Amino acid sequence: MVPPLHPLDVATRAGTGIAVVAAGIAAANAFTAPRLRAAPVTEPVTVVVPARNEADRIGALVTDLRAQRGLSTLRVLVLDDDSTDATADVARRAFDGDSRFALIRSTDAPPAGWLGKSAACYRAAQHATRLMNPRYPGVLVFLDADVRLAPDALAAAVSELRRVGADLVSPWPRQDAGSAVERLIQPLLCWSWFASLPLAVAHRNTRPSMVVACGQFLVFDAAAYYRLGGHAAVADSLTEDLDIARELRRRGSRTVVAAAQHLASCRMYTDASALRAGYTRWLWTAFGSPAGSVAVSAVAALAYLLPPAAVLTGRGRTRAWGAVGYAAGVLSRLTARTVETGARPNVRDVLDAAAHPVSIVALIQLTAASHRASRRGRLRWKDRAVT
Repeated sequence: MVPPLHPLDVATRAGTGIAVVAAGIAAANAFTAPRLRAAPVTEPVTVVVPARNEADRIGALVTDLRAQRGLSTLRVLVLDDDSTDATADVARRAFDGDSRFALIRSTDAPPAGWLGKSAACYRAAQHATRLMNPRYPGVLVFLDADVRLAPDALAAAVSELRRVGADLVSPWPRQDAGSAVERLIQPLLCWSWFASLPLAVAHRNTRPSMVVACGQFLVFDAAAYYRLGGHAAVADSLTEDLDIARELRRRGSRTVVAAAQHLASCRMYTDASALRAGYTRWLWTAFGSPAGSVAVSAVAALAYLLPPAAVLTGRGRTRAWGAVGYAAGVLSRLTARTVETGARPNVRDVLDAAAHPVSIVALIQLTAASHRASRRGRLRWKDRAVT
């Protein structure tokens, strides 16, 4: 008679099964995920940059935008969203008289029912209509001030939009990290969808539940954006990038995510406190409800914490299954990072992936902290309340 399995063995096998499936999805996505490729663009391209207290970043982005090539017509609007630092002055100096660039200064608080970024994007997009041919508005691009662009980035992103026939392409910038805390958390942004959503399926349908988008870099068919009502459709959203993509899909539009790799990068946070504030402001909304967060956290623990724990504390078959599960988690993380960067993993990438269980613990803690802060009404971002 075969002896019954110990509950720990059953749980370890279940967690390993989830991790192996995720690694399989990541492997499939490594072959099917679109990559940006530059091609000449003849239609007009308008870029909007909402900027609040970005004096230390806006200059570098403007410099990158001035260096863009392969575009016949480029216009850039930087909206200074009631900054309390020298954002406007830095931006003007970086323009250096380039007639393609303009600064809009707004001193208005977001209207009732709006959050800051959506309001800033909406205002800037309304100004952009004055520069567009109503019959042929071309392409509208939203960029965060902390994004860095290679000279062919915009041409490649617009080319991808037209190549796939979508109304929104979201180029995924390489997420750069400096500190140990950043290295624990930032790679999870890409890994979280890359190891859970088969892109070959997601890109062939318009289901809102299968959307991926990154608000750092959004490329819209301008006519489709304005038909939607722009960011007014997601005025109060803390994840306006995902929600505007979902709204487009609800109207039958296609949205696509593409790996920007060497063409675009972003370092969102430069220290642990900024990272914590940035994630806690929105993580409480990520899974629909507190119960959803508990469920997702439990599955993550089962798949990515129990197998390595079994390696350390289990015996025999349990330890073997744990080793397979741990290896699958590390592999899915490395696969996502390889596609995100467009380069082979280096030693640092391998070490970061090996610490994947620690990353999962940190993410679960951030999610719990976000729910606590939301309940207490203490969430703020850039000196504005978000709840």
